Amino acid sequence: MLQKKTFKVMAAIPKRDGGHWWMRCGTGHTNKDDSINVYLDVMPRDMRFTLRELDEEDLRKREAYRASQAGSEPAASTDPVPF
Repeated sequence: MLQKKTFKVMAAIPKRDGGHWWMRCGTGHTNKDDSINVYLDVMPRDMRFTLRELDEEDLRKREAYRASQAGSEPAASTDPVPF
C-alpha cells in the first residue's frame, strides 16, 4: 500500500537585521503517482517556498490539536464571510 506523505509549505521571511525566519504558509499531500498537491494559505511575496515533510514533532502537535477540538463545536459567527 502506498504511504501518503504530508508536507508543510515554508517560506523564508527576511528580517530587518539580516537573516530570515521560516513561516508556514500551507500544506502539501502526495498522490498515487507520487505527484504533490500544494495548498497555500498565503502567497509568499517573492513566490518562493519549500516543502518539508512533517516530522514527529509536527505530527504530535497535530494530534494534540485534533484531540482538543474533537468535543468542541465551532462558534457561530455573525460576521459576513469574505469572498
